[in-house]
Amino acid sequence: MEQIILNILDALKRGETVDDTALVRLVHAQAKRAGGDKRAFAKRRLLPYYQRVKREDPERWRSWGVTPELERGLLRVLRMKPRRSASGVATITVITKPWPCASDCRYCPCDVRMPKSYLHGEPACARAEQNWFDPYLQVATRLTALAQMGHATDKIELIILGGTWSDYPRAYQIWFVTELFRALNDDAISGVAANPMLAAPGEDPGAVLASATDVPAGVARRRERYRALGIPRDEDELHALTADMQAQVSRHVRSYNEAVRELYGPHSAYARLALEQTGTLEELERVQRENEHARHRVVGLVVETRPDAITPEALTLIRRLGATKVQMGIQSTDQAILDANRRSIPVARIAEAFSWLRAFGFKIHAHAMVNLLGATPASDRADYRRLVEDPAFMPDEVKLYPCALIEGTRLGDDFARGTWAPYRNEELVAVLRDDVLATPAFCRISRMIRDFSTRDIKAGNKHPNLRQLVEAGIEADGDASRAVREIRFREVGTAEVPLDELKLETCAYTTANTRERFLQWVLPDGRIAGFLRLSLPDATFIAAHADALPIGAGEAMIREVHVYGMATNVGEEGRAAQHQGLGRRLVERACELARAAGYERINVISAVGTREYYRALGFSDRGLYQQKELS
Repeated sequence: MEQIILNILDALKRGETVDDTALVRLVHAQAKRAGGDKRAFAKRRLLPYYQRVKREDPERWRSWGVTPELERGLLRVLRMKPRRSASGVATITVITKPWPCASDCRYCPCDVRMPKSYLHGEPACARAEQNWFDPYLQVATRLTALAQMGHATDKIELIILGGTWSDYPRAYQIWFVTELFRALNDDAISGVAANPMLAAPGEDPGAVLASATDVPAGVARRRERYRALGIPRDEDELHALTADMQAQVSRHVRSYNEAVRELYGPHSAYARLALEQTGTLEELERVQRENEHARHRVVGLVVETRPDAITPEALTLIRRLGATKVQMGIQSTDQAILDANRRSIPVARIAEAFSWLRAFGFKIHAHAMVNLLGATPASDRADYRRLVEDPAFMPDEVKLYPCALIEGTRLGDDFARGTWAPYRNEELVAVLRDDVLATPAFCRISRMIRDFSTRDIKAGNKHPNLRQLVEAGIEADGDASRAVREIRFREVGTAEVPLDELKLETCAYTTANTRERFLQWVLPDGRIAGFLRLSLPDATFIAAHADALPIGAGEAMIREVHVYGMATNVGEEGRAAQHQGLGRRLVERACELARAAGYERINVISAVGTREYYRALGFSDRGLYQQKELS
């Protein structure tokens, strides 16, 4: 591996471009010279090897003559999955423990090893189970992996998934988030030598784990606690514990809630553990203050819930936890479709949830599904247009995915009777294509599939590259491609941005209780380099709900500021859009618009790790937000 590193460095010194194709040639050539298995020189092993030599054998590393500029080039070559931080932020997804759910939707998976709607084979779920659903350990595992793949980890978005957040006990919610912050503050990254990616082909990854001294103390201590309680994480043990109960749930002999209460109830080791999983707001606020200056700062925190769980009281706690975005399972805005799928939430209640979320300043990430029981391609198109165009809804972001049949769900009965069937692939792609084209400029479709494995899907889409199929069809049609306004399709990603070509545009739209201004930096070809969401709340709505809202009359709200570019560490210079003052200029323009509209103050729903940034822009801490006078 050393020779491959040296060859890459030599090529970079000569000014050559080393892309993935060139790297593959270098790897194959070295494998041929060494007469070994080319998998031993795989890209995923090169960066951990480089990091280990730099850390453990500095004399050898210095002999390579790696300048700071060369190292930046080398890391660009070796970085795994660069899109993971192409938005300028590294994302860490964590999963809460199994817990009863207040809904019983026909399509929803009921894996008793997981929170409702999740499967233990999904990547984030598998990581959570291997870490006993402990928030600290989940962050430590992911932080280590991101660092060892070459991603900057100073700006972190935490995404908490697991069904309905507000269904969990208040003390558990506080404890869970506190531990997320604590792991980041502790810099809980395991030593480079502990990277299982260094295992040779066929070697047990555990064989290359370093000594306990390379594992952070907080990680070691928590692992030992779970082992002492006898809580399993071995696949065979977990299967033995849950197989019988899972079979009963899949046959509908028991409900998911009954199974979860029995498996994790009062007489289990999990119940003893639950007594320790409580937190206080005082401790949470302490670790939040520490995170303002930590090496890994939280620049976004997301929770997941249902519309009927959205109340001012719930949102006040969610905001105190540091959340800036709420994911919400909408699935459909057609009451008949919701009722047919046992998603018994009134559409009026969904609309109410949107209004509360927007008034509190949260970014709204809606989940929408196509191909539900009772839907048709035509009704799905109309349903999606209603979601993104009706002033009662109009989310900022959408997780749009097709319904799929997972074994053990009630949808299996409908499939057997012939009352539900998956769309043909060309039908599905056509529906999603039209949905992308219908998406307004202020909305981003974050993803189009769930992380279910193909073996878990009994009927429905099995193409993991569904989004690529949809976008390829759009790009093949020049007129359609030019018509796309959806954000993700237009993101500049890792590309350098010609600043002199950027233009600041404003997209104005009206919701049920606000006037919205979506400010975006765009290039002549429509690509987007950054944006800001400004809400101008309706004075009548604010007055009518004054006792429930944390904002007052005459206060505008910045709900999101985002500038794109590959994430780099705080203090490091970069040429991406996010390092050119574009965010500051967006905030200045938002203040001008709010002042011109007659607002006296402007709030920002800042994340814990961005408080210092906004203080530098003249904002001061005030209640749940940061605020600036506009006079």
